[in-house]
Amino acid sequence: MTMSFSENAHPGAGTAFDRGTWTPILGLATREVFEIMLGTSLQDPSAAKDERRMEFTALVGLAGSLCGVLSIRCSNASARIMASKMLGMPPDQVDNDCLDALGEIANMIAGNFKGKLSGVGNHCMLSVPTIIVGSDYHTHSVADGNSIEANFEFEQLPMCVTLEMHE
Repeated sequence: MTMSFSENAHPGAGTAFDRGTWTPILGLATREVFEIMLGTSLQDPSAAKDERRMEFTALVGLAGSLCGVLSIRCSNASARIMASKMLGMPPDQVDNDCLDALGEIANMIAGNFKGKLSGVGNHCMLSVPTIIVGSDYHTHSVADGNSIEANFEFEQLPMCVTLEMHE
């Protein structure tokens, strides 16, 4: 499914959680951010995701007409490549800038996603990103099972974007 970057209204998309409509929008929002901000295309995953390889997680909260959390999980190597593309420097020279870059990418995906839902953009605020380092953690969401997930490969490394909504 190809949509132009300028398309920001999707008929039938509102604030009521709709997995069938929202999942492709989340995928499109993610792909657009990577193409525009990092100059790279995301690929569909070639293998099952390996949670152990995703030791960085960025979280962005949504409040207002949408309430929930968007997360992006990836490896240290992925986060370094993201930062290197954003900063124009080699990945091995990126330090903790990779944490800021990952948080900014999560923020842009959340903003792009909410902007694609008709009537939501100006009525939903985003939190400052929070970064978790490490893969041995558990979360408990009050999202009542209202979650969608988009899996990708970024530079041949697994990456997962999840949106958990609370109605």
